[in-house]
Amino acid sequence: MPGPLPPLRLTGATVLRDGGLQDRTVAIAGGRISAGPYPAVDLSGFFILPGMVDLSVRALDRDGPPPTETSARAALAEAGRAAAMAGVTTGWATHLWSASGAGAAERAEACLRALDRHRAETLVDLRIALTYDAATLPATERLLAAIRRHGVDRLAFVDAVVATKRTPAFDPARLRAMAEARGLSAEALSQELAGAPVGPRELPRILCRIAEALDILGVSYGSQGDADGETREFFAMLGARICESPAALRAASLARAVGDPVVAAVSGSEAAQVPATALVRAGKCSALASGGRPAALARTAFALADDGVLDLPRAWRLVSEAPAALMRLPDRGVIAQGKRADLAIVNKATRQVEATLVAGRLVFAAGEAAMRFVDARQAAVPVAAE
Repeated sequence: MPGPLPPLRLTGATVLRDGGLQDRTVAIAGGRISAGPYPAVDLSGFFILPGMVDLSVRALDRDGPPPTETSARAALAEAGRAAAMAGVTTGWATHLWSASGAGAAERAEACLRALDRHRAETLVDLRIALTYDAATLPATERLLAAIRRHGVDRLAFVDAVVATKRTPAFDPARLRAMAEARGLSAEALSQELAGAPVGPRELPRILCRIAEALDILGVSYGSQGDADGETREFFAMLGARICESPAALRAASLARAVGDPVVAAVSGSEAAQVPATALVRAGKCSALASGGRPAALARTAFALADDGVLDLPRAWRLVSEAPAALMRLPDRGVIAQGKRADLAIVNKATRQVEATLVAGRLVFAAGEAAMRFVDARQAAVPVAAE
């Protein structure tokens, strides 16, 4: 991780601050947004935007064979690099926790251990979120022990059985993604779950116990890929209020009707059923996640603004302030004095992220923005390679 920048002012840029775009200076000191007559870096021709908060920066459980510490460390480092290059400053890599397939729980624990040991090497604030396979109800005590031990702060329940049924919610791409996460073929997963004696709705007592423990531990949790309003209602009654990547508009509508947040993925198999832009247009999207392709977040925010769906401040809020608030991280997601200096610096002409700051550290710089920092007198600090 590069060291923090010395106190400085970023001048000449258009800044997203106080809910609007303003031509003003951003001062940074001690890793926080500050105020003061510090040396300047001229960023005219750029936007300075809050660093993005991505709830699904990468799926760690689709990386092939069971991870060694070396391979898990490499996967986490790559996730951090991809996030930094995209302007994402806080991100969750996701991992399945399941009793199905090739040891998903063991694989998840290997990644959690690797992150504990090598967290300082990641360029961004990288965390791991668990996806709990409610269809197979894997090792509850082991799950909760892992959450306590590793400080996991996010979990999503998923009903894998729904993905195997030939209903209106059936999606072959989603089925394949679930099977890959378990190290199985789509056909093998279908056969395995078809033989399950019960589904998650028949075992609410176990899921309620998990939900109660998550509440005590302060874990944010929800459900992913809800196939219909009934599925969303079931998980909401457990306390799983966050509706992630709903597979049906009805599920999103029910969530918003009762005040629950809806997170829409902008790419990947999670986005296949109900496109994120459709949810935004319908007023049913609370926050956006990348779905494993962090570079898609900024593109989507600018596209929403270009298409007149939302203005840029409101579109950018979906990828910064809103997910930060959802995850109860009040120190980031906005540019304001005293907040973390998490910033995405975007070229106005190309709409490309050319620099990313995480807690005042320049973790990525490229193109013209990199030259501006190099040219500044005080910028002689280690910078992460492109």
